[in-house]
Amino acid sequence: MTQLSIRSLSKSFGQRKVLEDITLDIGKGEIIGLIGPNGSGKTTLLRCIAGLLDPDKGEICFKGHARHQIDPEILARSLSYLPQSGEVHWDVTVEVLVSLGRLPHQGRWRALTDADRQAVTQAMEACDILEFRHRPVEQLSGGERSRVLLARAMAGEPDILLADEPISGLDPGHAIDVMDRLSALAHSGKSIVVVMHDLTLAARYCDRLVLLHGKNIAASGFPLSVLTEENLARSYGIRAFYGSVENGSVIVPIARLDKPARRQRKYST
Repeated sequence: MTQLSIRSLSKSFGQRKVLEDITLDIGKGEIIGLIGPNGSGKTTLLRCIAGLLDPDKGEICFKGHARHQIDPEILARSLSYLPQSGEVHWDVTVEVLVSLGRLPHQGRWRALTDADRQAVTQAMEACDILEFRHRPVEQLSGGERSRVLLARAMAGEPDILLADEPISGLDPGHAIDVMDRLSALAHSGKSIVVVMHDLTLAARYCDRLVLLHGKNIAASGFPLSVLTEENLARSYGIRAFYGSVENGSVIVPIARLDKPARRQRKYST
């Protein structure tokens, strides 16, 4: 079942065209990874989907209905957007901030229900932040704050979660934890669109990858059909190492194609 459809979307900022004729379908229960070099329009596409930017042309539909035809309250309960920035402008505790994710489900001036509290607790557990639920957000590290903001997005229990670089700044263990949780959400029937730069995790966790380059979709499909030597060379200008481990592939950038190889350092033991 298609949850989200994008048809012929284009977006410019002044004279600079960022996206042109983007068409994409996102199904129920899958993780779509948006990849591509810096400035290729990944964040712009997410913000258009979320309704934070108006495309110059094109249409965005949720479950067969044009976005502008959907009641804003219903849309707020159905879609959650996790921005790239980890900034928090309120001096509140972790639990209070995560609880804000339940606002679309609450009536005006209504207190949290038991169902709201359960959703908040489950989101904090999933993001491994329950132990500092009473700590002020300002006291957290950047990586901890990123996990708190992901928990806030998850607490709303949206049908579609848009996440812009949710593992940026996280240590490897917590990056894997976040991707495990996003995978679990997809398996439960949610649709996930995630911007990523880690090619290995993108290959291992995403059902499909969409490679943006030159204002267009340069490639789309199963991860290994997108992460080819030719596509990485053309879009990123890099050469990568390809390997296989249990249950997946490893793709590690090792050199820029437009620069001479760096001299290998020798270390004494």
